Amino acid sequence: MADVAEAGTGRRARGGGGAARRAERTAVSVETARFIERNIPNFEVLNEEALQIIEANAETVLEEIGVNFVENPGALVRWRDAGADVRGERVHIPRGLARKLCSTAPGRFTQAARNPERNVEIGGNALVFAPVYGPPFVRDAEGGRRYATIEDFRNFVKLGYMSKWLHHSGGTVCEPTDIAVNKRHLDMLHAHMTLSDKPFMGSVTAPDRAQDSVDMASLLFGADFVQANTVMTSLININSPLTFDGIMMGALEVYAANNQASIVSPFIVGGAMAPVSVAGTLTQVLAEILAGVSYSQLVRAGSPVIAGAFVTSIDMNSGAPTFGTPEASHITYGTGQLVRRLGLPYRSAGGFCGSKLPDAQAAYESANSLNMGLLSGVNFMLHACGWLEGGLVSSYEKFVMDADQLGALHHFARGVAMDANGQAMDALREVGPGGHFLGCAHTQANFKDAFWRSDLLDYKPFETWDEEGGRDTQALASARVKRMLETYRQPDLDPAIRESLDDYVARKKAAVPDAFL
Repeated sequence: MADVAEAGTGRRARGGGGAARRAERTAVSVETARFIERNIPNFEVLNEEALQIIEANAETVLEEIGVNFVENPGALVRWRDAGADVRGERVHIPRGLARKLCSTAPGRFTQAARNPERNVEIGGNALVFAPVYGPPFVRDAEGGRRYATIEDFRNFVKLGYMSKWLHHSGGTVCEPTDIAVNKRHLDMLHAHMTLSDKPFMGSVTAPDRAQDSVDMASLLFGADFVQANTVMTSLININSPLTFDGIMMGALEVYAANNQASIVSPFIVGGAMAPVSVAGTLTQVLAEILAGVSYSQLVRAGSPVIAGAFVTSIDMNSGAPTFGTPEASHITYGTGQLVRRLGLPYRSAGGFCGSKLPDAQAAYESANSLNMGLLSGVNFMLHACGWLEGGLVSSYEKFVMDADQLGALHHFARGVAMDANGQAMDALREVGPGGHFLGCAHTQANFKDAFWRSDLLDYKPFETWDEEGGRDTQALASARVKRMLETYRQPDLDPAIRESLDDYVARKKAAVPDAFL
């Protein structure tokens, strides 16, 4: 208890107990926290009347305005057979039809990882964190901003594997521009499957690449297991407003047909791709969710799907997207209420920011966005760490900064313990008036895990901080990135499975010439 007893003296005791605890904190670990099960209420911004108005307006949009399913004749046939009014590529969906179709989608499902201890539950009161997705650039303190490579991609997969509070390996954690466009999905999937044993996402940039994802997953898990279990999620963006393109829907068709999960997610930049008003945007978001989710059920009733919403506003002077804003929060909270009324899992939020560096702007905007996601009832949070520059950059330092803060969300989501230990009446009796709690039995029993503690941020006295170089948070994060990559150890994988994956990638790459467009 020396460290606790000396807490108020400026410098901590340097006994063997402190050294042991420091060694424990710096030991190599690939521990992953279990996905969050919220024990706190969701924050709601819409009353019943507002919800009913938005739901009625969304049905009007689907019936009167309709949605486009472009370059996808098969989708038009499915809709016509289901009872929709199809005029060219415009589908008008009668009131109630989309909602009825959505009812067959599961409200909660398991995504299996190759390490069963790292399976995640998506839906209900669960929350799963996945890293940044899609940036063509990367940034670190030493190399600055540059195009991403496959080496960067593999590094981010390793960092995700080593990050305790991150439950999911993600998908396109950065876009490896040194690999041909038509082949890079193979290398990305191979990295997720071999460098991590957390759940991962499949490719959506073409239907045949989605099929490659299913085929490679079948090698990793076994074909029968894949057909009976969900082992991948995939991000299916809607071309807002109200347009579903053949490439994304083609990928959705592959995943739905093979019992794999799709995240049906409108891509909303308020004022550009949706109305400037919150209620108008919510109406469009709900209409697009209803159309996309219901289509997945036309492909295969009961296939897992996550209702998503990527939401940002726009700076009307520059045209740039803005993050961490009140309007985006209103839309994210409201969409959560609407999605829960559909009984579907919800994807939204993340560590969003528009900053060019992992600085104060990045921290403020990301903190607003992360906490908004926790309180809005999000079940699957893509972009939970590493996002920089409006999604153009995957940042090494911000990846570990954000991933560290996810631990705070874990602890907040636990809620307030009201058992005998939480009530602490024995401590109150023992200490009494005028005493202190540093040495009491209750503190000794609980001090190790009573408070969440950052593994990154600096809480040392000024003198110690100054002696160690006066490092700011980016410098601390840069050192942490280096240490995590140096101490990374690849998770075990059956050599025969590894060989089959290597062979699949080699054969597929050799079969076609490189294409960079």
